[in-house]
Amino acid sequence: MPRTLALAAGSRRGDRVLWLVVWGVAIATVGLFSWVVGDVGLRGMSELSISFLRESPTNAGRAGGIAPILVSTGLILLVCLGAAIPIGVGSAALLAEFARTDGALGRIVRVSLDVLSGVPSIVFGLFGNVFFCVTLGLGFSILSGGLTLACMVLPLVIRATEEGFRSVPDDIRQGAAALGFSRASTFVKLLLPAALPGLGVGLALGIGRALAETAALLFTSGYVDRMPTSLSDSGRALSIHIYDLAMNVTGGEPRACATALVLVAILITANMAAASLTTRASSASGIR
Repeated sequence: MPRTLALAAGSRRGDRVLWLVVWGVAIATVGLFSWVVGDVGLRGMSELSISFLRESPTNAGRAGGIAPILVSTGLILLVCLGAAIPIGVGSAALLAEFARTDGALGRIVRVSLDVLSGVPSIVFGLFGNVFFCVTLGLGFSILSGGLTLACMVLPLVIRATEEGFRSVPDDIRQGAAALGFSRASTFVKLLLPAALPGLGVGLALGIGRALAETAALLFTSGYVDRMPTSLSDSGRALSIHIYDLAMNVTGGEPRACATALVLVAILITANMAAASLTTRASSASGIR
């Protein structure tokens, strides 16, 4: 009996230690984020205004706004997601539903994804410059930058969506087969909606990496800060604008911090939107 009481007391102490560690890590994470955003906010909040969001940059970015930069960033992101989502979902479905877990095809694809996820962004930039800009003749353009970013975020989208497919219980597949559903119908009507939370995670991570990317876009989308008129035009992304103001423009640090605040706000909004959409779609599917 005393030994049992001692074990119970030790277990309670272990639970308290674990609780403190978990909360400590959570508080440290939130504190670090608040510190970074607060420091940037103190330096750049005074530069934020409606005109800052609506005007074009002048005097090398020291004056004016970031309207063309916002448009270019949005177009690059749309091209990136437009290419990455269908390819990512299709590849994830192949790995999770149609390829054998221990098959050679599945192993080769997964190893390739793991290697791609660790490739430095500068290498993707060089690849995008050679393949999209030169070989395909797209030049320095929003289209080249978006397609290069799609190559970068594909491993994140595929892996997260694959886990979403694998999290669906086999009872759903077996029940659909018993009711006479074709494999295609089962995938479209049952498995795909149930895997949307995993896709949402991949999109959130992919959007974060795409919005923060600088090196790859320097070689593909270009450096021009004028308003783009088509996807074939060159366009400067927010991350490149921040780098240029902070490193190459004397007195541009306040404007760089203000642009960074806008970038953080866009990232938070995109993550919240992705989480909300996937949650609603998953709830509408009726699969828990």
